Amino acid sequence: MEPVARYDPRTGRWPHAVVQLRQDNAQGTLWNIVGFQTKLKHSEQVRLFRTIPGLENAEFARLGGLHRNTFIRSPELLDPTLRLKSKPNIRFAGQITGCEGYIESAAIGLLAGRFAAAELRGETLAPPPVETAFGALLHHITGAAEAATYQPMNVNFGLFPPIEGKTKKADRKRMYTDRAREALQRWLAA
Repeated sequence: MEPVARYDPRTGRWPHAVVQLRQDNAQGTLWNIVGFQTKLKHSEQVRLFRTIPGLENAEFARLGGLHRNTFIRSPELLDPTLRLKSKPNIRFAGQITGCEGYIESAAIGLLAGRFAAAELRGETLAPPPVETAFGALLHHITGAAEAATYQPMNVNFGLFPPIEGKTKKADRKRMYTDRAREALQRWLAA
């Protein structure tokens, strides 16, 4: 709900928040309010949403609710190639492993597929370096996280090993990115 790059053209003022509507049917008669997971009761959601300019007279087909992420305790159950430790012929991928997000789920699926393909060829594929987004997320899923408190995670710089030495905060993301590119190139070349 951040009003990034949004302003009211009538007043030139920046709003406190922006609600994103996404078309949910081909006819353009059903729209989804993006990102409103809530425990609020139905009547309270209707009351609150009617305070948003433009939604005063809206009909609500369905309202927000919380969804439950189902995931396994990957740090305890999976090896570094996403195989089940107790049954190595079973490999997990995607959201069930405890990664959060479409790109992250696809990335873990890609890695699981590459590990399986290498295994079928009688080869060993080393996990990607932890300095890369792939490697940092895989490392989190398969052992770096505390199994007892494990929760789904998006890839973020907090999963990467810290940058050595003192750095300015403004330079840190570039340094993480440069280091990740170099590490990924070495891994792909190997």
